[in-house]
Amino acid sequence: MSLLELQALLPQIILALGATAVLMLGAWYPSRKWILVGVGIALLAALSAGLVPPAVNEVANLYSTGHYARFFVMLWSLLCAFCLLLSLRYAEIHDLPGSEYSALVLFAACGMGLLSAATSLIGLFLGLEAFTLVLYILIAFKREDLRGAEAGLKYLVMGAVATGFLAFGIALIYAASGSFHLPEAFSGLQQAAGGMRAIGLVGWALMLVAIGFKVSLVPFHLWTPDVYQGAPAPVTALLATGSKGAVFAALVPLFTALGPLKSDLDLILWVLAALSMLVGTFAALPQRNLKRMLAYSSVVHMGYLLTGLLVGGFAGHRALLFYLIAYAVATLGAFGVLSSFSRVDDEPQEYADFRGLGYLHPRRSSVLAACLLSLAGIPPLVGFFAKFGIFAAALKGGYPGLALIGILTALASLYYYLSPIVVLFMQQRDARQLRRGGRYEFFVLACCFAALLLIGIYPAPLLNLLGNLLP
Repeated sequence: MSLLELQALLPQIILALGATAVLMLGAWYPSRKWILVGVGIALLAALSAGLVPPAVNEVANLYSTGHYARFFVMLWSLLCAFCLLLSLRYAEIHDLPGSEYSALVLFAACGMGLLSAATSLIGLFLGLEAFTLVLYILIAFKREDLRGAEAGLKYLVMGAVATGFLAFGIALIYAASGSFHLPEAFSGLQQAAGGMRAIGLVGWALMLVAIGFKVSLVPFHLWTPDVYQGAPAPVTALLATGSKGAVFAALVPLFTALGPLKSDLDLILWVLAALSMLVGTFAALPQRNLKRMLAYSSVVHMGYLLTGLLVGGFAGHRALLFYLIAYAVATLGAFGVLSSFSRVDDEPQEYADFRGLGYLHPRRSSVLAACLLSLAGIPPLVGFFAKFGIFAAALKGGYPGLALIGILTALASLYYYLSPIVVLFMQQRDARQLRRGGRYEFFVLACCFAALLLIGIYPAPLLNLLGNLLP
């Protein structure tokens, strides 16, 4: 690898080397202030991605350094910086080691950035596993918590299975095409008479199984509620937003390179999207645990994102990316509120734990309500415009059935999103069990609330930016 290629990977190098330095220095000088150092490293990586132009367009035929890739490096670096800010007091309360924790989050940011920039099936595999291996550890980071250990084990087993499917699928696609690089690999799958070769279809089927596990598509979603419930709240925020978002960000150029061969996958994508929206909705309706409700609702949102991917083209991909950002902001804010309420003994998760908190903690309760309303698609919050974009793209792209299912499930989601809001603003209760928020937590929540409102009222700048970034 040349110096020019190393310079093009500067943001990922900053994240990887910074994480290594924090991990090694933290062994000599243990302190939870390393989390703030991790925030600085993540912000430096984001700045380098935005301000330092790359010298080459592609690195080792594995990763792109174009505007699309650099945008998502910035996005995931900022997301990890916010997760670290949410983790500062959380780590103090739950006695988590600061250097190890911040190093793992930075490694996750590096992996997510690599995945979003992948231009090769090998780059896709390496980027995906780089942050998945980190999440195995982060989910079970509270070693004394039995639920966390169970969640980590479930995610490890499911993730290992998904990795096997992904590796086998990539191997079959390589056997059919003779290349790992996306354009050549997929052009080599086409038969002379049209359509995809049988071995390529099998390879794609295995890859879709792995992708379904990673992003919680039905029927590969069964790990999701247990892992969401058992993982620390800041880690759940990272898992629910960055890890799933990075996969969909990688799928956009993947399906763009697939070209007309995507039509061979349309039926299975349609079924996965419809099942995810319907099953996730019916599973979320009876929930009385906020984390489990958000887990099942995330399955529904993955169905919406898959709809945008299925529609394809400029309209579908732009709607997907806009929805991805809207979902990430709202989900980060929701889990940020849970992190700020966390106690020494446990996190508040049951709806009964939130009864009357709207009167006792009005600012954080209002942010949580705004995040849930955005996820439900209530105007003027950004979730409304995101849902409108997905459904409009589905109608124009010739998928009225998916649009109808999406609209009906969005209407049904009002029940399970409004239920915790009603509980929040019910009768008053003693709030001594819950702690006061810190300034870093309030900063993150204020940023999320402002983004939900401002982008929802004026989405044009973000839509124009995403339209210019599309590969």
